[in-house]
Amino acid sequence: MPSEATEGLEEAENLSYEDLEEDDGISPTDLSELLKEGTKESHDQAENTQFVKDFLKGKIKRELFKLGTVALFYTYSALEEEMERNKDHPAFAPLYFPLELHRKEALEKDLEYFYGEGWQGKIQCSEVAQRYVDRIHHVGQHEPELLAAHAYTRYMGDLSGGQVLKKVAQRSLKLPGTGEGVQFYVFENISNPQQFKQFYRARLNALDLDAETKERIVQEANKAFEFNMQVFDELDKIGALLPEEVQDGGLPLHDGRGDPRKCPYYAAKLGGSGGSGCPYHIAMAVLKQPPIQLALAACLAVLAGVAAWYVM
Repeated sequence: MPSEATEGLEEAENLSYEDLEEDDGISPTDLSELLKEGTKESHDQAENTQFVKDFLKGKIKRELFKLGTVALFYTYSALEEEMERNKDHPAFAPLYFPLELHRKEALEKDLEYFYGEGWQGKIQCSEVAQRYVDRIHHVGQHEPELLAAHAYTRYMGDLSGGQVLKKVAQRSLKLPGTGEGVQFYVFENISNPQQFKQFYRARLNALDLDAETKERIVQEANKAFEFNMQVFDELDKIGALLPEEVQDGGLPLHDGRGDPRKCPYYAAKLGGSGGSGCPYHIAMAVLKQPPIQLALAACLAVLAGVAAWYVM
């Protein structure tokens, strides 16, 4: 006779995420709730890393975005390799959605766009990203019951904030509106991300796991957040060494200082209204240009001379 957990899993497997209705019967012991509550602090810390805050403000350099895409490629290559290895494992099989979720192929397209033909020979995995990759392989090969933690952390985050980051990247880096360079953020086989996330959580909750294993999955998810934050920190340090990039017309990108929500011009820019940008930041950007500074210095010298002559 099948157990209640097995019956629940079979029922979840027969669901289509497009048919799933809002579930009011969530329990605090459900894995999705344990993950949500147990990783809340890590999630907040990741969102408040300097790299993420700068990215959301549009302060992202093209070279840094490329390196971030490289790190994602190695991360998802490892994750999806281990997911493929464990697609029949009872602790992971219900979460195996290659057509809907897998990102490796999309990242390959993005890397070809940024690095051109033969991109495979032009990239390498950084030391920090390699530690993340090594952990994923260890889990997949020795503790597959924890693989759900890495899948949850990455894919649910991509579906939640990915569309915002896609628009910011396209606007800040002047990427084509047709999607080149940001295919990573495009989930062609998910028509409703919110419904799919709800469906994925139902699959998590249907896994037949004891309390100890659930706690280990939460701990592993926090480790996944930590690995991601280490990658962000690495990119932030690299970004500080890169030369400042300029927009069309020679103006530097927005410096990210202050709260952009308090500036209607910049808020409108972030909202895609096509505004001309914050007058204050444009003026400051213009004043920082060496030719402008020389011209101002010359004008001040002339004015000082006229003032001196007038006083005499």
